[in-house]
Amino acid sequence: MTGPLVAVLDYGIGNLRSAQKALQRVGADARLTADPGLVASADGVVLPGVGAFGRCVEALASSGLAGVATDAALQAADGGRPFLGICVGLQLLYGGSDECPEVQGLGVMDGRVELLTGDVKIPQMQWNRLEPRAGHPMFEGLGDEPWTYFVHSYAPPVGPDTVATCQYGGEVCAAIARGNLWACQFHPEKSGDTGLRILSNFVAGLASVAA
Repeated sequence: MTGPLVAVLDYGIGNLRSAQKALQRVGADARLTADPGLVASADGVVLPGVGAFGRCVEALASSGLAGVATDAALQAADGGRPFLGICVGLQLLYGGSDECPEVQGLGVMDGRVELLTGDVKIPQMQWNRLEPRAGHPMFEGLGDEPWTYFVHSYAPPVGPDTVATCQYGGEVCAAIARGNLWACQFHPEKSGDTGLRILSNFVAGLASVAA
């Protein structure tokens, strides 16, 4: 039986294939695509991203997927088809980033992404303990002290949409959610069994929304 169709937006940036393979491991029919028609027919949409914020915005626009990603994220935030942002894919959802002040993000989430603070090494490039906020399905089935892998210098402020944090020079936003829009600052595809469980929870949610 074929799993739910997940469109992994292919705009030529970074960890696309590793995200695709991790989603396939948890039962999704995950496909790299820049085809708006395939994205429209998918059960869920994933926006990965690594590297500089401005470069990712430019690549997303050049691929013709900026509007597709924005529409998919807005739909998910309003309770529609699920959407998952990963690393810079989370950051792109905001209005902008201090990394590239002149570049506009997708503007789905309010506010801007900010440089990490505190007496810590930049970037954060390590495993760190995730501190989920109780009750969100993204973290169903995780142990008491889940650890995930981070590679980043910027993050959005902790706010009402924050569903998990970590400690790194202070409290850092590690994941956000609004409706069926999920996004994580860490890399679930590089976070071992914990990351696979989070991706499995996302895939499991596709069936419930479709039903």
